[in-house]
This record gives sequence, C-alpha cells and structure tokens, in this order.
Amino acid sequence: MTRDSKTARPDPDRDELAFLARYDAAEFPHPSLAVDVVLVTAHEGRLRALLVRRDEHPAKGRWALPGGFVRLDESLEEAAARVLREKAGLADVFVEQLFTFGAVDRDPRTRVITVAYYALVDHERLAAANPGSGDSLVAVLDVPWSGVAGGAVRAQRTGGESLALAFDHAIILGVAVERLRGKLDYAPIGFELLPAHFTLRQLQHVHETVLGHAVNKDSFRRRMLASGRVVATGQRERDASHRPAELYRFEPNETDGRTLTPPAARR
Repeated sequence: MTRDSKTARPDPDRDELAFLARYDAAEFPHPSLAVDVVLVTAHEGRLRALLVRRDEHPAKGRWALPGGFVRLDESLEEAAARVLREKAGLADVFVEQLFTFGAVDRDPRTRVITVAYYALVDHERLAAANPGSGDSLVAVLDVPWSGVAGGAVRAQRTGGESLALAFDHAIILGVAVERLRGKLDYAPIGFELLPAHFTLRQLQHVHETVLGHAVNKDSFRRRMLASGRVVATGQRERDASHRPAELYRFEPNETDGRTLTPPAARR
C-alpha cells in the first residue's frame, strides 16, 4: 500500500535549489507508473467486473481492466478517479487501493508498475453508467478456488464464453476477490454492492455471491441487525411477486471511516 496525499515540506535552501536546477531525471532509468481499477459488482449470484477491449498493441484484442498511465500532475487517487470517469462513466463510488504489481516482465513495452485499486458499485448503477458496447462489457468472474486461497481468476461472457485477458489482469482480479472475501466479515463493503434501499434477502445474496457459498439465513440476519448498520426504512418492496419484504438502509458507525460512498450517490 502507498500513500500519496500532498504534504507540506520545508522551503528548499539555496544549496538545494542549485542542486535541483542541475538535476537531470533522465540520467537514471526509471519505470512507467500506471493505475488499474477492478470495478466489481454483483448480479444474479455472480461477481462481475468491467473490462475493456484493447484496440492497440500490446495485447491488441484482449480484454483488460480499466486503466491508464499516471499523469505527472495527479496523485494515484486522482488517476484512479479519472480512469473511473473516463472508462466507466462513474464518480462517487467506493474505491480503495488494492496492491502494487511490479513484475519486471508484466508489460512487453517497458518496465511498467501498476498500482491497482478496486471499486464497488450496485449493478443497476453500473449498467446505467456503462451499458456496454463492442469495446466494453461487464464480465462474469469465474473463481476456481474457495475461501481466500487466492490465485488467478477467469473472466467470461454471460453465456460462458471465456475471455482472453491482457497482461497480468487475471492475477489482479484474483487479488481483488481475495481482498473482498477477507474484508467482508469485518468491514461494511457489502453494502456498496446494493442500492440505497435493500431487503435483508438482497444483502444475504450479496454476501453469498462474494463468499462463493451459502450462509445461514437466520444467523446472518441476526448478525446484520445487531450490527447497528442496518436500519428499517418503514417501506416495503414494490411490484414483488411474493409478500413484499421490508426495506432497509445502511447506517455507518464511527469505525467505518471516510471511504464509504456518500449515501446520495447510491440512490
């Protein structure tokens, strides 16, 4: 993990100014820096992620995570936010730094280090912002391992056709799934995959989708209600084919921090 928030530094003295004036950054080889964003959603019992088809070499025609090189005038967080705006049409979503991938041969062009982020969004909001085209799709993630074992993750079209992934993006997807599964039990990230108002059944399905296995209905509901993060709205589902279920909303507590999506953005 890295931190790149802008911090104040002392004004340089005369010797330092002279040193900086003659410093030549090109004297030393240095890698390129990129960001990649794993934009995850949950739908019909499967985890899914936005992919874009590369239209130029290397890996031309393969599917990749939304990403790009970091500009000289932006922080890592600003670069990740720009990628989400430009390639997913989204802002004000949950985003957290995932891991730094720096294998020497991960990109055939040059030495490229990428700082990966993962972002979480409700499926309907993602579909509205990025309905998909020939060059982008929301792929189904096929996780071939259980728990937090880790490893590469395959990506498929909804019909089951496998997608060829670029670079090391199958590994990045796997690290994102591992992070979600490991964090789901102690952090309220599951709520980021839901609309502003949801049923307990929907919340349970999200947890089962992330974890990859069923959970006990009664104990899960007791735990969610006892957490204080689930608050009844006094409303019920509309247009339900069964008895309309009660709707709830997420109420963060003091330990949930600043990374949660603003409630207004999740409506």
